[in-house]
Amino acid sequence: MTEKDPTRFRSATLSHRKVTRFRLVPDAATRKELAQSLDLIDLPEASLEGEIAPTGKADFILKAQLLAHAVQSCVISLKPVQSRIDEPIARHYLADYETPEEDEIEISEDDNSEPLPEVIDLVEVLRESLALALPPYPRAKGAELGQAVFAPEGATPLRDEDLRPFAGLAALVKKDSAEDE
Repeated sequence: MTEKDPTRFRSATLSHRKVTRFRLVPDAATRKELAQSLDLIDLPEASLEGEIAPTGKADFILKAQLLAHAVQSCVISLKPVQSRIDEPIARHYLADYETPEEDEIEISEDDNSEPLPEVIDLVEVLRESLALALPPYPRAKGAELGQAVFAPEGATPLRDEDLRPFAGLAALVKKDSAEDE
């Protein structure tokens, strides 16, 4: 752990014999910066608590618990939507990680593997993990997508039901099977 910043761990100085424990509770300024970077209305609470354990000769595994209370905008009404995040986090830092160079690659079951960085930045781990854990389309209670209807003056507007070509076909099949009986 660096003397100046307890949220950053230099990989070269981490112990290869014992576990390094950490607890990150960002201050108000850091939470505000995180909220802005993730397009949140507010991030009143956030914490990342866990450990970095050595594995093998030069690799490390980061295991932590992410706890957060985030406020996002509803995708329909833009009203605030509260989210509680409680997620386990795992990162497997490999010293000999090789980035695939093919256009198409097969992703292994261990999708937590990544190259061992020079510095493990807990704020960035928290940011990435929170971005993945947040609901992608938050909705406020009662918010519903209405139906937009557009038509020139005097014309009958098209509705969603009019644009379903197989709905008419299904009605014909039902009518035909009813006549056969």
